[in-house]
Amino acid sequence: MSVMNVRRRLIPAALASALGLGALTACSSDSAASGNTDKFDVVASFYPMAFLAEQIGGDHANVTSLTEPGQEPHDLEISTQQRAQLEEADAALYLKGLQPAVDEAVGQTGIKTKIDAATLTHLEDHGTGGHTHEGEEGHAEEEGHSEEEEHARDPHVWLDPVKYAEIAQGVGKAFEKADPDHAADYKKNTEALVKKLNGLNGDFENGLKNTKTKVFFTNHAAFGYLAERYGLTQEAISGIDPESEPSGARVRELQQEAKADGVTTVFYETLVSDKTAKTLARDANLKTDVLDPLEGITDKSRGDDYFQVMEANLKALQTALGAK
Repeated sequence: MSVMNVRRRLIPAALASALGLGALTACSSDSAASGNTDKFDVVASFYPMAFLAEQIGGDHANVTSLTEPGQEPHDLEISTQQRAQLEEADAALYLKGLQPAVDEAVGQTGIKTKIDAATLTHLEDHGTGGHTHEGEEGHAEEEGHSEEEEHARDPHVWLDPVKYAEIAQGVGKAFEKADPDHAADYKKNTEALVKKLNGLNGDFENGLKNTKTKVFFTNHAAFGYLAERYGLTQEAISGIDPESEPSGARVRELQQEAKADGVTTVFYETLVSDKTAKTLARDANLKTDVLDPLEGITDKSRGDDYFQVMEANLKALQTALGAK
């Protein structure tokens, strides 16, 4: 997914903190905690995958994340120590196309159970950050994609609770097959997680059903699935590079759209500088707020786990879109 992988972010060191407070109590980025334990050892590529593994694995799983808290997952490089972690693990859970280094490392290991989340749901091409207006649903129906088109598929599926639930179901089945002694518990945990995700989907559907506007501005195009699921329009300021300054023409275009569509807020991310968002907000006389793509949990996240941060995202969208 070269479109997404060219992004480069400035990650302050101060953002590093404990990953998955509460919800990921068994998840660790410490190599000493992974491999050769008496549990089902799972190496996950980054937070959304680690969260699934922990929720589904429960007491039976020992989950390790390759991506440190506060680290930009797209730019992850795999160390020799982490390659050893993969070799010792019982399973690897990753999202192919998001982190090339992980894809390569997993492919080179002899690990028996390799779970690619990208194969457990349908990935779509949401472009590089241009317009994603209501009614543009044709790409969802395209079944045949050439190899050249594969790179353009949007990996941010976890931001759509429905697609995340589809992935969870696939992960659950893979865990059941890989560790049959605890299959009943994995199945029960998966059902409980899917039920919570269905509830979250209902919260978003009801919370965003009646709003003054359907358009929201973001630093980069991470929310295509979420926008499509709930009938919204995502406008990315700078396309694929959230650190770049929007051009004068782009600022004027967004100013006009903000007036036409009643846009009030420019969203930025917890792990990304807010400079671009504030530049547009200042020039267009708009507010700024956080919409978290949930690529990692840090002390600046608006919640301790996936569900808490997604509920915070919902509240932020409701405020910005004028939910009635």
